[in-house]
Amino acid sequence: MPDQVEAEVARFCVLLKAIYADFGFAEFDVALSTRPAVRAGDDAVWDRAEAMLASAARTAGMDFTIQSGEGAFYGPKLEFHLLDRQGRKWQCGTIQLDFVLPERLGAAYVAEDGAKATPVMLHHAVLGSLERFIGILLEHYQGWLPTWLAPDQVVVANIGQEERAFADDTAFAFEGIGCRVLRDFRAERLPRKIFDARELAAPIAAVAGRREALAGEVSLRMRDGEQHVLTINDALAYLKQQARVPFATRVF
Repeated sequence: MPDQVEAEVARFCVLLKAIYADFGFAEFDVALSTRPAVRAGDDAVWDRAEAMLASAARTAGMDFTIQSGEGAFYGPKLEFHLLDRQGRKWQCGTIQLDFVLPERLGAAYVAEDGAKATPVMLHHAVLGSLERFIGILLEHYQGWLPTWLAPDQVVVANIGQEERAFADDTAFAFEGIGCRVLRDFRAERLPRKIFDARELAAPIAAVAGRREALAGEVSLRMRDGEQHVLTINDALAYLKQQARVPFATRVF
C-alpha cells in the first residue's frame, strides 16, 4: 500500500547497511536518481515518489546526493555505491519505486475502506549480479577473503606420514562443525605445505606433527603469522568463532 512505502524502503536501507558491514564495506554512497526526460506517469506521481524515497533514506540515517534524470522510466530509485579499500566505487544495491507497472498489470487490493486500490511495486537488489559482487569482494580483500567467506577455510597438514591418521581425524572434526577443509597429506616438507596454503589464500593452516598427535593438540597458523597450539576441542571452538556467518547476512 502507498502508505507503507516509506517504512518498507527504510527497513530495506537498514538491512542493506547491515549486510554491507558484514561483508566489510563500512562506507558506501547513496544517490537518489530522479525522473528522466522520457517517463511514464505525471509530475504529481513523480513528486510523491521522489519525496517518499528521500524521506525513507533520511529515516534510515543515510545522506544522499541527487542524480537528476537518472531514474527509470517507471519511477525513481535509490542507488548504493560501495567503496572498496582502494577507494573505488561500485554500484551494487538499488531500490526502485514503481507506480506504473502495477496499474498496467491491473493489480489491485481491497483497502481498509473496502474500495479497490492499486498497489505500489518496489524493485530492489542488495548485491546486484552475484558474480560481479564476488569480483568486488576479491578486489576489496585482494584475494584474502574473511574466514567465513573463504572457499577453503582450513588446510590440515601433517608433518610426517605417521601422523596422517591423526591429521585426518582432525580434519573430520573440523568438517563436523561445518568448516571447509582441504587436506594436504603430501610427502612434502612442512614449509612447502604452509607456502602452498598461503598461495590458496586459506585463512588458517592446521599442522599436526608427532608432538601434537601425542598431546591431542593441533597448531593453528593464521594468515598474519599468529600461531596457537590448542587442544582439538579448543581448536573447534576457535574455528567456530572465526568461521561464524554474520547475523544480518545469515538472515538475508
